[in-house]
Amino acid sequence: MTRPILISPSILSADFANLESEVQRAESAGADWLHVDVMDGHFVPNLTIGPPVVAALKRVASVPLDVHLMISEPLRYAAAFAAAGAHVLTFHIETCAGEKEARATIAEFRRLGIEKVGVSLNPDIPIERVFPVLDAVDLVLVMSVFAGFGGQKFIPDVLSKTRALRARGFEGYVEMDGGLNAETIPACAQAGADVFVSGSALFGAPDMHATLARFRTSAENSIQRDDACPLNS
Repeated sequence: MTRPILISPSILSADFANLESEVQRAESAGADWLHVDVMDGHFVPNLTIGPPVVAALKRVASVPLDVHLMISEPLRYAAAFAAAGAHVLTFHIETCAGEKEARATIAEFRRLGIEKVGVSLNPDIPIERVFPVLDAVDLVLVMSVFAGFGGQKFIPDVLSKTRALRARGFEGYVEMDGGLNAETIPACAQAGADVFVSGSALFGAPDMHATLARFRTSAENSIQRDDACPLNS
């Protein structure tokens, strides 16, 4: 099953003094989703935005909000982010003691009306941690850098996780986040990813429209080419 390539610019790299115009710029450039990084200063060292900013983004955005909870207590804040307008809501498997807790989190996200429920994992977490809940989620976010900081270098070892998801038969979205650009995206797409998060490489580009189009084309071409080689096998 081949899904269309989706590009989800990370709003964390936008100009926060002009968020409405930055949302419009991303949408005009061809963004499919808008990625919203939520950090609590506990699960990750940094603090970012909360439900009020998500709600403000929802008022001005016409594409879905792809909300990534990098927080220790996703259940505690799920209702607030659902009410704020999250279309995709993703939590980290590391925050759950086991499958029972993870399934309870997923079930609560569903009860709150979240359209697409995702689970994520950091580069040092084995992909097997998410296998027990693959039947219950719409999306797996494979972090290609460690959550919590922008501007990190892509970690090619995580491509094996993406391939493992597809080999196991997962047909939902596989999203990758961290160090993604026109050079790294092709390997991710060939490994089975179909949603790509990029922050500074897009918002910092002189021509966001051209850069985003290049990202999409590089992903699509890598899937079509038999001779495309991943960065790390």
